[in-house]
Amino acid sequence: MTIGIPKEVKNNENRVGMTPAGVFELTKNNHIVYVQSGAGDGSGFFDNDYKKAGALILDTIGQVYGISEMIVKVKEPMAEEYDLVQPDQIIFTYFHFASSEPLTKAMIESKSICIAYETVEDEDGTLPLLTPMSEVAGRMAIQQGAKYLEKPAKGRGVLLGGVPGVAPGKVLILGAGVVGVQAAKMAAGLGAQVTVLDINMKRLRYINDVMPPHVITEFSNEFNIRKYIKTHDLIIGGVLLKGAKAPNLITRDMLKEMRPGTVIVDVAVDQGGCVETTRPTTHEDPIYIIDDVVHYSVANMPGAVPYTSTVALTNVTLPYVLKLANLGWATATDKDPALKKGLNIINGEVVYDGIMEAF
Repeated sequence: MTIGIPKEVKNNENRVGMTPAGVFELTKNNHIVYVQSGAGDGSGFFDNDYKKAGALILDTIGQVYGISEMIVKVKEPMAEEYDLVQPDQIIFTYFHFASSEPLTKAMIESKSICIAYETVEDEDGTLPLLTPMSEVAGRMAIQQGAKYLEKPAKGRGVLLGGVPGVAPGKVLILGAGVVGVQAAKMAAGLGAQVTVLDINMKRLRYINDVMPPHVITEFSNEFNIRKYIKTHDLIIGGVLLKGAKAPNLITRDMLKEMRPGTVIVDVAVDQGGCVETTRPTTHEDPIYIIDDVVHYSVANMPGAVPYTSTVALTNVTLPYVLKLANLGWATATDKDPALKKGLNIINGEVVYDGIMEAF
C-alpha cells in the first residue's frame, strides 16, 4: 500500500502522523511511504531521518494526497485539504466529526474512507488512540490554567499551590475520565485543593482510592456544579461522550456566579465543549474573556508539546496503521472489532451513530 504523511496545516499544529520508526516498520512490510517535506520538523523529526528509515520525500501536500492510498494524519483535514481527499482513499486521523458539520459534509462528498482515532474502542470501552492525547491534554490543562490564573493574563492572581499562611487555589474538574484523572494528578501535585465531579461512581471510587486526601469527589449534577463554580479558581472541562457532542454542563448564565478572573480550560472543545460559551481557539490566540471569566479552549492542546505528543500518539496508532496497510481497510476492520468502531464515513455514507445524532 502507498501511505502518505502530509504536513499538518492546522494553526500551530506541530505534531506529525508518523515517526521515522513507523516508516521503518511499514517499509519493512513492503509498503511505500511518502512524507511531505518538513512534515516532522515541528516534532524534531527531519526529512533526512525519514529518508534513512526508507521514506520518499515529496515537496507539496497535493503530491502526497495525489499518490497515496492511505493518509495518516494527526488532525482533521482543514478546508484547504477537502478537495485533495480522493474517493476510496483511507484517511486515518482525529476527526471529531460531531463538532463540525462542514467537515462532515466535505468528507461525505469526498467518498473517502474516514477512520477516526477517537472512536476506535476496545471491548472494555476504553479508547486506545484517544487516551495518550487525553493524558497530555489533562496534564497540560493544569499547566495552562495555572498560567492564565496569573494577573497579567487577566486571571484571579492565585498561585495554585499557595504558600505557608495562604490557602492553595481550588480546582474543579468536570469528568473523571482520562483527562480528569491526569488533571487531578497534576493539580494535586502542585498542592491545589481539587474537587472532581462525575456521574460514574466507579470512576469516583477509583479517584478516591488513588489520589491524596486533598482531592475530593462528588456526584455531578447541576446543583453541585453551581455550588462549586462560585468558590473554585480553575475549572477543567473533561467530559466525553464517545464520538458525540459534549453536553453543556456550564451554561452562559452560570458565568455571572463565578468570581472575576476565574479560568475555564475546556478540554472537551474538540467535541463542541462542555461549557456553553466555549469556542475553539489556537495556540496563537488561546484565550478570550466573557463576563470576566477567562476561557482557554485551544482545540489542539497537545500540539504545544509536539515531541511528547507525536511519540505518545504514534506508539498506539502504528499497530493499526500496519493492520490497515497489510490487510486493507475492509478486512482489517472486519477482523478487529476495535478498529471497526473507528469507521465513521464509508464512501459517502455515515456509519457512526454519534455523528448521525449530532446532525
